[in-house]
Amino acid sequence: MERQKISVVINTYNASQHLEKALQAAKDFDEIVVCDMESTDNTLDIARKYGCKIVTFPRGEHRIAEPARTTAIRAATNPWVLVVDADEIITPELREAVYEAVNRNDGTAGYMIPRKNLFMGMYIRDFHYEKLLRLFLRDKTTWPPYIHSIPEVAGSVGKIEGYNICLLHLMDETIEEYVSKMNTYTTSELPKKANRHYTFWSLTWRPFWRFFKKYIMDGSFRMGTRGYIRALMAAYYQFILISKVLEKRYRK
Repeated sequence: MERQKISVVINTYNASQHLEKALQAAKDFDEIVVCDMESTDNTLDIARKYGCKIVTFPRGEHRIAEPARTTAIRAATNPWVLVVDADEIITPELREAVYEAVNRNDGTAGYMIPRKNLFMGMYIRDFHYEKLLRLFLRDKTTWPPYIHSIPEVAGSVGKIEGYNICLLHLMDETIEEYVSKMNTYTTSELPKKANRHYTFWSLTWRPFWRFFKKYIMDGSFRMGTRGYIRALMAAYYQFILISKVLEKRYRK
């Protein structure tokens, strides 16, 4: 049976900080597609250096990658697509595992993949790694164009797990950067949250629950002070998001 081929797809905008490391880790795949949102740094020079297929998605007023995801996926020429951010590293163990998975030909249309994230200089020590739907059949997948959306795969979804089988997320944001992105992301979430019936109690209960889940249930307490800060930031994100939804309602 013919070996299944995989295209690595990367969305970029001024992504030169970590892009070369990401491309170096992806260079042994069958194809690398870079979908660029009109970068003004040397992102495209780095992509050309690695022989990537380059497509452009007009940035316009977009401040997130999701509106360009489906365009990037459709630009791939191979049946399987592995979506990687420009600050993520594919470990050798993950590369081996994804090829093994797609060549089983068991009818699975997509796979969840673990990702290790950094926070304040430490890889997060939760009880479980974040798992993302990043490997899937190109022709059976679309990606909704809103923040933190999950790709929609027409078919069954499996998991790829194991020692060192993961994406390594290199972005280690400062608190200042985290808060800035929090503002951008919560604003981007407003369209899909607009009809939620948030109340005064939502401002109390949802942040508290998010803190409890992050700190206790997920295991952020294992990171000491950094874990406490991380859990509080997760709670604050909920508070800001709900406040923006209520503000929009009150201003009508």
